[in-house]
Amino acid sequence: MYLFTVFILSLFLTIALVPVFKRLAFSMNIMDVPDERKVHVVPMPKTGGISIAVGAFVPMLIWVTKDAFVSSVLIGSIIIVVFGIWDDIRPLNAKQKIVPQIAAALVVIFFGGVEITCLGDLAPVGWILPWFVSVPLTLVVILGVTNAINLADGLDGLAGGISMLSFILIVFLAYQYGNTQIAIMAIAMVGGLAGFLRFNTHPAVLFMGDAGSQLLGFLSIVFVIVLTQTNTPYSRVLALPLIGFPILDTLTVMVERIIKKRSPFSADKNHFHHRLLRFGLFHTEAVLSIYIIQACFIAMALIFRFYSDWVHVLGFMAISSMILLSVFVARKKNWMFRRDSSFDTVVKKRLKVLKERNIFIRISFGGLRYGFPLLLAFQIMIPGQIPLYLSIIAICLIILICGSYFFNFIKFKEHVLRFATYLIAPLLIYLAESNPGSWIKSSWLEMNNIAFIVLVLLVISTMNLTRRIQGFKITSLDILVFIVILVFPNLPTLHLQDFNAGATLAKALVLFFSFDVLVGELRGQSGFLAKPSVVILAILAARGFIG
Repeated sequence: MYLFTVFILSLFLTIALVPVFKRLAFSMNIMDVPDERKVHVVPMPKTGGISIAVGAFVPMLIWVTKDAFVSSVLIGSIIIVVFGIWDDIRPLNAKQKIVPQIAAALVVIFFGGVEITCLGDLAPVGWILPWFVSVPLTLVVILGVTNAINLADGLDGLAGGISMLSFILIVFLAYQYGNTQIAIMAIAMVGGLAGFLRFNTHPAVLFMGDAGSQLLGFLSIVFVIVLTQTNTPYSRVLALPLIGFPILDTLTVMVERIIKKRSPFSADKNHFHHRLLRFGLFHTEAVLSIYIIQACFIAMALIFRFYSDWVHVLGFMAISSMILLSVFVARKKNWMFRRDSSFDTVVKKRLKVLKERNIFIRISFGGLRYGFPLLLAFQIMIPGQIPLYLSIIAICLIILICGSYFFNFIKFKEHVLRFATYLIAPLLIYLAESNPGSWIKSSWLEMNNIAFIVLVLLVISTMNLTRRIQGFKITSLDILVFIVILVFPNLPTLHLQDFNAGATLAKALVLFFSFDVLVGELRGQSGFLAKPSVVILAILAARGFIG
């Protein structure tokens, strides 16, 4: 459950920070200006990477056990982000970019022990690379992947989406092996990316910039090296399919440039996403196509993670060859994607109708609208006992809610409902986590946890699909909630080891944001929330008096 806690905190912290750093981008001119190589046509703020970094680093600092490896990763990441921000403000040339990347790589190599020392089946049995080979090799690999992700950041949601797939598998591999440090750091990156992609999916409102794309590449390859070069059963070359598409894309364009007697670092429009657009695919279709390719690489890495290293090398080459051959044939035949197919005329037409009729937002918002009060009500059934004082509080809140609606205190209604939710939700979850009733089966608790995850997905979907301008906004109260999340579990005098404080606060945070998104979508029509709130409080009061 601690991974869920880390994910939730990094997710919502990133969502909260994006508007802040977006305003900073306009004031400091951290903007991505369109040119002949770029797809976007208007200047875009590129501070998304800073939001991801802060949103992910905070949970890392709280939950990860500090040692030389973790410290070196954080220091290296800070170097990458700081110079990435500099590059976003005042573009650096290739030589200037590579210096901080080398510095960050050397930090994790010499201070964190991140080193490629074994090539597995690709070398003689038991052969360990000497340091004068392993150190340069590790340096080149880290630099290569760091820049590969950076170069893949060419369409809305592209680098973030493919990196998110890689980090999800890294979480699984680290958790399966028992490496909680990498599992926590990787899930923090997943949460940060999920929060960022809420603003970066097409049409994007901001970019991650070099600070973000370089950070994704740096952390992903460092984590994979540690997972495959330490005493684990995983393939030593698992990085090939796990990083996947960015490696293929970068190697392809560099080889093509060398063949044309150009610098491999020169800029052009020959990346795969550029080619897909030239083949006639829409922006979202090109991104989806690359997602599918990356998913194939990830699936191969997952299925064959315990297999011979040659399986991964040959498998990567086979998938890459099929992709390259397909692109080559398409270019030779001047192939263009036709839009008179049944898919475009029937399926996409129906999907467009559904979107115009707001079917998707109705489903998402409907699930959130009814799921939130039902899940909150279920929390009342879990504790073995409800304290009497909580029943008294519930009765007082019922009086406040009914009074505000009876006397029609318009501005007071929403504040009373928010106060009731923010007060009761964490108390109920605390009781449910610390003292579940004997009648509650373990499967029910698992379903309860799954329900919270579903609620998170509904919140994200509603925020992405809504057309309301005056919807959910981060407030000072939300920032206060984050402070509580950061400070409360770490107070040494509270002795919170007896229950899962992180899970309690993470679930409370989900309910808080669910309430705020509902209020934003209801546009002042809080009467819908008032009725179930009174019913829930009445059930709570009754349970407390019954015992």
